[in-house]
Amino acid sequence: MIKELQNVLDGFQIDGQIIFAEHYGSGHINDTRRVIVKNEGKTREYILQKINKKVFKNPVELMENYAAVTSFLREGIIARGGDPDRETLNPIKTRDGKNCLMDEEGEYWRLVLFVTDSVSYDKVERPEQFYDSAVAFGNFQYLLRNFPAHTLNETIVNFHNTPDRYRQLMDAVKADKYGRLSEVEADVEFARAREEFAKTLEIAHAEGKLPLKVTHNDTKLNNILFDKASGKPLCVIDLDTIMPGYSVNDFGDSIRFGATTALEDESDLSKVNFDISLYELYVKGFIEGANGGLTDGELDLLPIGAIMMTFECGMRFLTDYLSGDTYFRTSRPGQNLDRARNQFKLVSDMEKKLPEMREIVKKYSQI
Repeated sequence: MIKELQNVLDGFQIDGQIIFAEHYGSGHINDTRRVIVKNEGKTREYILQKINKKVFKNPVELMENYAAVTSFLREGIIARGGDPDRETLNPIKTRDGKNCLMDEEGEYWRLVLFVTDSVSYDKVERPEQFYDSAVAFGNFQYLLRNFPAHTLNETIVNFHNTPDRYRQLMDAVKADKYGRLSEVEADVEFARAREEFAKTLEIAHAEGKLPLKVTHNDTKLNNILFDKASGKPLCVIDLDTIMPGYSVNDFGDSIRFGATTALEDESDLSKVNFDISLYELYVKGFIEGANGGLTDGELDLLPIGAIMMTFECGMRFLTDYLSGDTYFRTSRPGQNLDRARNQFKLVSDMEKKLPEMREIVKKYSQI
């Protein structure tokens, strides 16, 4: 294995021999290795990844986004006196100056400097971690507030276009390829009742109330590296889904899975509730991390972003269930339907608490 990885490594702008390699992290998409390279008696660690072409159809465009954003972050970190080797990811270019390497088999690879003395967590173990993740993703927005988002490639077209997700659901309803419509009619009606709501963010953007920003689009806790010594967030990682989008969607996705009282596929809906205290904790951290970098329109729409992302995800689960469970991985029959109903229950709960959600945003916006 090391010999094969060495052949790949030799295509990048570093010298040395791999003396250690191991599979790394908990991700299921890319093939990720941590490698230790020795050169002239000194060692350095890197992350070497084979990009999954089945998921990411255009690795070159993906890496154009990746390189542009990390370069911008690095410049900003240096300007404020930070440590650019630890506070952002640092991709290494190939020998011919490209952002990724295509091997003889047509596979694409990237090499990134390993962030030393860091740790990540797969789940929230303490409420403070949820707050810290909010600060990190809010700061991510702050650091990229002046990046020209329109220059980024849309690597997954209409990824968070909620009206288009609604259209896809209605197409699946019409087709009913697996004869499942009769058991989900109430769930479909739930979505139909919110057809106009699904357009809210797109309308706000068209009216100039919601700016296009750089968005991460996968704002999970394990996409943040924490400093081992201080326990504080260091940098945001897993930048494959960096695209133009709305900051309120990144915020909302965190709320969707972080401020709930149950797992995403919990079938007992009595256990599924929106935790307003965790929402408040995240709002506080996100606004603090953004450091004044959010517009009034973005702040006003943070609660809507939380509901929208939950609603969108519920529609995606329901669409996949009607389409034969072809997108989201399942481990049991009906799991996608449980996921959809779980998300719709959260939507209902959030809608009831919307006035309180708005007051919480106002509270921390005025500090």
